[in-house]
Amino acid sequence: MKPVFSIIAPVFNECETLPELVRRVGAVMDGLGEPWELLLVDDGSSDGSTEKIRELAAQDERIRPVIFARNFGHQIAVTAGLDYSRGDAVVIIDSDLQDPPEVIADLVAKWREGYEVVYAIRAEREGESWFKLFTASLFYRLIARITDVKIPLDTGDFRLMDRRVVNVLNTMRERDRFLRGMSAWVGFRQIGVPYKRAPRFAGSTKYPFRKMLKLALNAITGFSYFPLQVATFVGFIAAGLSILMIPVVIIMRAITSTQFLGQASTLVAVLFLGGVQLICLGILGEYIGRIYDEVKGRPLYIVREAPQDRE
Repeated sequence: MKPVFSIIAPVFNECETLPELVRRVGAVMDGLGEPWELLLVDDGSSDGSTEKIRELAAQDERIRPVIFARNFGHQIAVTAGLDYSRGDAVVIIDSDLQDPPEVIADLVAKWREGYEVVYAIRAEREGESWFKLFTASLFYRLIARITDVKIPLDTGDFRLMDRRVVNVLNTMRERDRFLRGMSAWVGFRQIGVPYKRAPRFAGSTKYPFRKMLKLALNAITGFSYFPLQVATFVGFIAAGLSILMIPVVIIMRAITSTQFLGQASTLVAVLFLGGVQLICLGILGEYIGRIYDEVKGRPLYIVREAPQDRE
């Protein structure tokens, strides 16, 4: 029977959490009274999660494993789940149980009202450091200011999307993905549902600062030209200051001011302009590197094993 709901949970070294995730998702979805499936996308786990996924799938045919050949990253794992999902509505949820499965019922209720994207808003966040809370808040507000796409504040990937939205997303195959931005970009009727984010059920975070920074760069470069515009502004400012300093230097030299004797002032100016140029080259390099990745045309992921049937 074709499922009405597909739940996608990317998995990376979450062996301890998986049985509880399956139990809680099953309890919620059975309560909705419609056919469902749970896609567990193993993103190159090394802690026994792969074997645990196979074991759980053998116990319940509604659990569909998608096993990667290696680690490709969280956003790519979610993309694979979207590719293999078959439901009329698709829910993305983290496998660490920080996103409570019980909230899915609230998302479904809004979908049944006619909304096509229902995103979960993190009204409260337990078990997270002040640094994580501060940087997350700063990122959401920064991305809201510099992009033309209205990305909801304080939201992650936890959301429900109608099949029409998923079909559009499945045509967007860029490599450096920021799915919460992509789902906002496609439009359709959207609404948020607040919820209280829980601490991890077990284990440690799989999203350290390095991965958070990479995701932020993908969001900024994928939805904004602002860094390139900043480089242009800085260049004009540096050039303007240089032009203004030319008559000042000439006058000071003419009156033999000791402030401009020697090479110190020249060295400072050269180092400043050199730093500006290197920063601008770095910004250009970020965009060019992403173009380079796109033109190679490699697949987004490689699957070791997966269900034969897909949407």
